[in-house]
Amino acid sequence: MLVASAAACGSTWAGDRALGEYLSSECVTCHRPGGESGGIPAIIGWPEDSFVAVMNAYKLKQRPNPVMRTIAGRLSDEEIAALAAYFGSIKPAKVP
Repeated sequence: MLVASAAACGSTWAGDRALGEYLSSECVTCHRPGGESGGIPAIIGWPEDSFVAVMNAYKLKQRPNPVMRTIAGRLSDEEIAALAAYFGSIKPAKVP
């Protein structure tokens, strides 16, 4: 399976963390901030370039999840970079 990199998709946006936090409400409906839930992976703490690459792969229909394809497909490069900056800045909680 091909996965598009941020550079290959032309993403040169510096992520606006505040915008990402604003946009994150739709993401955390499924992606729980504290970790995995029901097979849906956590997205906090991801490196920004990896987050952007995965979102662009959904946007380009290179990854199979139809819900994520729809969500990523309506986000701009700037919004994806902002979400990457926001979720990348959150440190995963340590489990005792």
